[in-house]
Amino acid sequence: MTPSRRQFAQTLAAATGAFALGGTPAHAQTASRLAPIYPKRLKPGDTIGLVSPAAATYEREPVEIAIETMQALGFKVKQSPYLRARYGHFGGTDAQRAEAVNSMFADDSVDGILALTGGSGCNRIVDKLDYALIRKRPKFFGGYSDLTSLVNAIQAQTGLVTFHSPVAASEWNEFSVSHFRAMVMEGQAPLLRNPNGPKERGDNLVQTQDRIHTLRGGRARGPLVGGNLAVLTSLAGSAYWPDFRGAILFLEEVNEYIYRVDRMLSQLRLSGALQQVRGVVIGKFTKCTPGEGYGTLTLDEVFDDYFLPLNIPVFSGATIGHIKQKFTMPVGCEVEMDADAGSIQLLRPAVA
Repeated sequence: MTPSRRQFAQTLAAATGAFALGGTPAHAQTASRLAPIYPKRLKPGDTIGLVSPAAATYEREPVEIAIETMQALGFKVKQSPYLRARYGHFGGTDAQRAEAVNSMFADDSVDGILALTGGSGCNRIVDKLDYALIRKRPKFFGGYSDLTSLVNAIQAQTGLVTFHSPVAASEWNEFSVSHFRAMVMEGQAPLLRNPNGPKERGDNLVQTQDRIHTLRGGRARGPLVGGNLAVLTSLAGSAYWPDFRGAILFLEEVNEYIYRVDRMLSQLRLSGALQQVRGVVIGKFTKCTPGEGYGTLTLDEVFDDYFLPLNIPVFSGATIGHIKQKFTMPVGCEVEMDADAGSIQLLRPAVA
């Protein structure tokens, strides 16, 4: 056997062994996690760059409301030249959407970058971002839903702590604003816990909304990774797949049949990702129904099947996802989760 063939055989054997043990490919197991880079705290008077890296926004009013919302938060707004662009259902061509993100990171007058909306299309540009530039000029970057791919890719490629946060076109209610301000603008290390009080109970004797369910109790520490389940799993096998080793995984989903949720969680398990995390926080799985036809497992049963065998802390019901009131989640920041209390405590501020 020639040296080159012998080397190939050894590499193949190592990779095969990793999969046989339920792990990830050898290159993912041996790669070291980049040291975290914390973006500068945003403050009133700073400039937010608005970009549209996912779906197009077809009407004028949502853009106007988004701009006015950022201004109401105290920010100046710089619009990407492609903010209102459209290519099919995307917010511009792949080149335009990637250029919009890269240009905002390169622009010294821009202090933070926020996506206008989610939708789809971020995976088409994830390999077109200038990660060397982003590493040199780190700044706040936020969004959720389809932005899951960019938020995790940027963090994995550069070490920059990014934010699974409301997009500019989200509903910025008191709950969402207070959490965003505390974490991103005031530099706090807040405790993230679902609201639970007289207001949430309403006329009921007990709370019926935003309830926490502990699947397995306990506490765990690690860096946050995660976001939308479908978008996260679509990164599997790529260079933009996050480092799950010792991480706290958070997940949310919307408008997916339960059998598809099952299939996506199976992909996380088969990739070895689930076996590497220290804890799991399950957010809202909004409008995830059995669909038509014969019966299926419930979401509770699916979660039990995949998460209970891990023997790690897990809780569900966190206010993360496609809902009106949502946490801002700092991807890459060290946290401690408490599955019994249904809480996530930042171990340090997510901004510098």
